[in-house]
Amino acid sequence: MGYSYYSYGFPSFLIIIIALYLLFTGSGEAFNVGRFLEETSPYVWAATGVGLCIGLSVLGAAWGIFVTGASILGGGVRAPRITTKNLISVIFCEVVAIYGVIIGIVYSSKLADVPEDLLYTRDNYFLGFALFWGGLTVGACNLLCGLCVGVTGSTAALADAADPNLFVKILVVEVFGSILGLFGLIVGLLMTGNAAGEFTGAASLASANVTVAHL
Repeated sequence: MGYSYYSYGFPSFLIIIIALYLLFTGSGEAFNVGRFLEETSPYVWAATGVGLCIGLSVLGAAWGIFVTGASILGGGVRAPRITTKNLISVIFCEVVAIYGVIIGIVYSSKLADVPEDLLYTRDNYFLGFALFWGGLTVGACNLLCGLCVGVTGSTAALADAADPNLFVKILVVEVFGSILGLFGLIVGLLMTGNAAGEFTGAASLASANVTVAHL
């Protein structure tokens, strides 16, 4: 009961108190979401998306390897024959991290150095938001995919130790679970398909600066 209060009740209570304080002291405009989105650098959104993509993907892969690896080692004590055959489950978990690495490299290639006075354009905002939500989508899909493959691989190892005929049947389920990460990879690429190739400066400001420089 106390754990639930400190996890949900106390943070909510604290947020309400802060909101009421700002409201009654005439600082309610501090909760301006649009202003926050406009003033936050597109680089922040892009870099955060890349970090979430690779971070959540590696977390899902590591979690899956931890779950299935423990079962393979435990089941291998009773039936040593399963240790080599069930390594395919570990490979499936590792592929989840590779998905995140691929998207992280693709997204990182879109980051280019742009002067601050030329950075805040519509196209750069669109690209930054696309990289953020694309990275979050890929990372979340790979996290859940890693958990799915890990739990299924753990079950396959234990079932194989008890009955070798069950391994192939459960392996089919594991293959379908590993495809979930591929769905996230495809959607992540599509989300950035309509964005600019990389961050670019404002054309009008750039031309104006060139004109002033010549004068």
